[in-house]
Amino acid sequence: MKITVETIVKAPVAKVWNAYTTPDDIKKWNAASDDWHTTKSTVDLRVGGAFTSRMEAKAGSFGFDFAGTYSKIIPNELIEYSFGDRTGLVEFMAGENGVTVRVTFDAESDNPIKQQRQGWQAILDNFGKHVEVSQ
Repeated sequence: MKITVETIVKAPVAKVWNAYTTPDDIKKWNAASDDWHTTKSTVDLRVGGAFTSRMEAKAGSFGFDFAGTYSKIIPNELIEYSFGDRTGLVEFMAGENGVTVRVTFDAESDNPIKQQRQGWQAILDNFGKHVEVSQ
């Protein structure tokens, strides 16, 4: 099953793209709630290149790595990637009201669909706020 989340970011598409693909920016927005943060991020933005993010509870109780490999890159438009046996797609669609960022990914079987959708949506909402505030 695929899950899709999206947000509209009121900023130029190049700025939105850069914030999504720059490790220093990723560490600032990549969390689903205020009690989590991303402590490390790497990006090798090319087909066959790898990415990693280390997400941890601020209290130190838990953490995990999110990692994958890019399979298709169209600058300012599209990122496709695989992570484990799952795939993801990020679309950047510039419009009159800003840039719609849509993330579609394969659901996993450990957590309920609703929880996965809420977590990924919260991260994407944090992303949008980060970009708009840093203009």
